[in-house]
Amino acid sequence: MASIAFYSTLTKRTMAYKSAISLETLYPNSSLKLTTPSFTPDPKEKFSGFIPMEKLDITYSASSGPGGQNVNKVHTKVDLRFKLNEADWLHPDIKEKLLELHGKKLSKEGYLIIRSDTTRSQQLNLADCLQKLRKLIREAAVTQREPAPETQERIRQRHLKAARLRVAQKREESHRRELKRPPTVVDL
Repeated sequence: MASIAFYSTLTKRTMAYKSAISLETLYPNSSLKLTTPSFTPDPKEKFSGFIPMEKLDITYSASSGPGGQNVNKVHTKVDLRFKLNEADWLHPDIKEKLLELHGKKLSKEGYLIIRSDTTRSQQLNLADCLQKLRKLIREAAVTQREPAPETQERIRQRHLKAARLRVAQKREESHRRELKRPPTVVDL
């Protein structure tokens, strides 16, 4: 009977381990907030850089390549995936642009997969995946401006001038090689 009472008191209290060198014990009178602040995205922005982790499917596996015996024990490779058409946290314009830019990278189920195994640290590889995802989203969020007609004409003229110069240099080289050639004797 005493073991049941002991067990019930164990389950009621929270089982949280605090290290002797935790921030609360080192700085007990600190006014710092040690919790993660809640984030509310700005509705005016298309992408603020915030990626909701609960909407992503993150899996870890063993990395390939050298690394000794540790590589067989620790799962450091990170696969980050999410369904692009079901990502309600992305602006519709960004989703459309991502589909246009990276539609060939989608799996058969519609997942956009980002992988990282650059380091031997799981957290650093996860951070690398998130950075890659942010980069993809920011590239999709940027709208490319169409160059002015004057700028397009200047670019066309530069290309023509470069092509003419290249042909002139080829002719000059050909002529120089021809002058180095010994004369041909024709027997009659």
